[in-house]
Amino acid sequence: MQQLNQHLAHTLKWLRTERQWSLSQAAQHTGVSKAMLGQIERGESSPTVATLWKIATGFNVAFSVFLALPETPAPALPQRNSTCAMFSQDQADMCVTPLFPYDARLGFDLFVIDFAPGALSESSPHEAGVIEHVIVLEGELELVVNGHGYHLNASEALRFQADVPHGYHNRTSQRVRIHDLIHYPVPGAVS
Repeated sequence: MQQLNQHLAHTLKWLRTERQWSLSQAAQHTGVSKAMLGQIERGESSPTVATLWKIATGFNVAFSVFLALPETPAPALPQRNSTCAMFSQDQADMCVTPLFPYDARLGFDLFVIDFAPGALSESSPHEAGVIEHVIVLEGELELVVNGHGYHLNASEALRFQADVPHGYHNRTSQRVRIHDLIHYPVPGAVS
């Protein structure tokens, strides 16, 4: 976990420096307080999954950019296991495990996400053109996309434009497990 926290700190500082943003500007773009961003950059605090997703969205980068440890070599094909770290905190409502980290050539992330009973995760809109594919593997999930609710059972899926507010709610007493494929527009790709 310490290695992951150091990677989070380095990645956040690098992204902020690359954009020439102050902590205040980063806070405006992400919706995460200046104090929290500073604590993460100094390695003093580990963000929740929801906070890290807000940071990734605010910086317009894939979530897995924060999880891919730099010393991990590029995976060979076929890839049977992710080389990225699982992201969760003690007593967290949500655990995110990348299956395939962001691939700039293909423009996607693929995650397994576990939601504890009663878990609620609300997501800010991603950049224009981002599409999510949510496939329920176990349990029942309430998915709200731009104010419209969808009830998904195991083996059901929903594809939606993720550049609008959306959220995930496990209203049951059982764990919910999903695959979440996030497709980002590839710069210069032919439509």
